[in-house]
Amino acid sequence: MAKGEGAESGSAAGLLPTGILQASERPVQVKKEPKKKTQQLSICNKLCYAVGGAPYQLTGCALGFFLQIYLLDVAKVDPLPASIILFVGRAWDAFTDPLVGFCISKSSWTRLGRLMPWIIFSTPLAIIAYFLIWFVPDFPLGMERSHGFLWYLLFYCLFETLVTCFHVPYSALTMFISTEQSERDSATAYRMTVEVLGTVIGTAIQGQIVGQANAPCLQDHNGSVVASEVVNRTQSTTSLKETQNAYLLAAGIIASIYVICAVILVLGVREQREPYEAQQAESMPFFQGLRLVMSHGPYVKLIAGFLFTSLAFMLVEGNFALFCTYTLGFRNEFQNLLLAIMLSATFTIPIWQWFLTRFGKKTAVYVGISSAVPFLILVALMKSNLIVTYVVAIAAGVSVAAAFLLPWSMLPDVIDDFHLKHPHSPGTEPIFFSFYVFFTKFASGVSLGVSTLSLDFAEYQTQGCSQPEQVKFTLKMLVTMAPIILILLGLLLFKLYPIDEEKRRQNKKALQALRDEASSSGCSDTDSTELASIL
Repeated sequence: MAKGEGAESGSAAGLLPTGILQASERPVQVKKEPKKKTQQLSICNKLCYAVGGAPYQLTGCALGFFLQIYLLDVAKVDPLPASIILFVGRAWDAFTDPLVGFCISKSSWTRLGRLMPWIIFSTPLAIIAYFLIWFVPDFPLGMERSHGFLWYLLFYCLFETLVTCFHVPYSALTMFISTEQSERDSATAYRMTVEVLGTVIGTAIQGQIVGQANAPCLQDHNGSVVASEVVNRTQSTTSLKETQNAYLLAAGIIASIYVICAVILVLGVREQREPYEAQQAESMPFFQGLRLVMSHGPYVKLIAGFLFTSLAFMLVEGNFALFCTYTLGFRNEFQNLLLAIMLSATFTIPIWQWFLTRFGKKTAVYVGISSAVPFLILVALMKSNLIVTYVVAIAAGVSVAAAFLLPWSMLPDVIDDFHLKHPHSPGTEPIFFSFYVFFTKFASGVSLGVSTLSLDFAEYQTQGCSQPEQVKFTLKMLVTMAPIILILLGLLLFKLYPIDEEKRRQNKKALQALRDEASSSGCSDTDSTELASIL
């Protein structure tokens, strides 16, 4: 347990013991005052906030599921350069999260808020960069590989930087839409539902459009199955061009949805400042806040646990298209299997929201994340069977829903706990969210880089419609056994996470006392400082 974690383990009354204050100074007077009616978020507010999460998931889903196979089979990038693009792009993306968090922490409050300007100005540039990722330029003959490598690396890193300027402030916005835990949890459930729906839409758009334009495969003179470009150049060029145009069409549709969602978010959500934060003259210096955040025990334990579980699901995500195409042999079905997973996740998010409210968030983590393990084992052991694969996909969507919802539902609890221990540390919310995203994105980069390098060592055949047995075995290990081990490690780490339901209730009461004192017109700045020091 981190230092100070037991400081607020007593009851709400214990936070202000009668022996500390004189009778005339006791906060009973504040309790007897008529309580202000809690500001409730309307369904419209929650929906507008939730819609803002769709752009990141739309683009992330398309890139996560399809960029690897796009680079290898459409852009004709060799496995080693492709692995460099994927790893460097994700690593750069991870690096930009704390950088953007630092810049946001230095931002001033404006008429639009502190976070909204980042969302507004990053959106148009992000959609341009996203579209160019899926564009295959006509480079000079003989320069395709080197120029193509630089092209995709540049625009992938540029897009990830710009989408970070959208996602980090949007994630931190959770703490500024309401001061009530219940309202934030409810808004987070709305958000996760829309985000999973965003992955459904992204999968449907990218998968169904691109799935209709697969290049045909023919037998070569040795009887092996190869891309038709080698056998019939004219037919192959036409088919490859159609596939490239299909990727561009899908990118254009996703970019349009990105803009619409950003507009709804900006028009439908308003940032709110904490009463005690408004009293602070300026935000805490970034590196001082970073030191406090990274030394906060519950935060470190939470991100450590989710780091392993996120890496597990990212391995499945990054290799699922190749696994279905080559190991299971469902070349024309993988986009439909993805759709089944995401639809199942969408419908089960409300169930998980009810479950964590009824049984607690830690219990939801154990039940939700571990439920993926039996289905991964079944995929590893079973032979290729389309019906069984669909059943497994639908069941796996239940665990995917929990993996989507729980991290973002638990982070605000950690931040509340931090605010109680450090009441004079405003402006640290972006640090919490940006570094959580940093670690998960870095893990994603590692997973994609390791996956593609593993395929290179297994002698993956670019543009091949069939792969050697060692490639099929490698894909099976990347999608089944490796994620199982990572999930089990993550669940072991969650045993150390200290914020249970009782601790959450205590923190909620203590924070409400702090807010009431800060917003009370009859309390002086000295009284507020004294109350904060006691808490």
